[in-house]
Amino acid sequence: MFKYEAMYIIDANVEDEQRKELIEKFNALVVENGGTVTDVDEWGKRHLAYAIDYKTEGYYVLMHFEAAPTFPREFERNLQINDSVLRYLVLRLED
Repeated sequence: MFKYEAMYIIDANVEDEQRKELIEKFNALVVENGGTVTDVDEWGKRHLAYAIDYKTEGYYVLMHFEAAPTFPREFERNLQINDSVLRYLVLRLED
């Protein structure tokens, strides 16, 4: 099991309830694949450095988790196919 950090930006126009469900969905995905979520830090709405699809605000979420080395690719695939996620980055943390 390796430690990972994922930052993803959700479209600011998504309703609060849908946003909470989306965050829970990504947390559940980690657990379903044998990992553990150690921390989820919601930074909230912030102004983007540059417009993405003509959107200037996004809801930032920082998540720390532990998972098998093959899992991040599946996690990135799920982030990529979700239309509400504007950008994402998954990094492996050093011990």
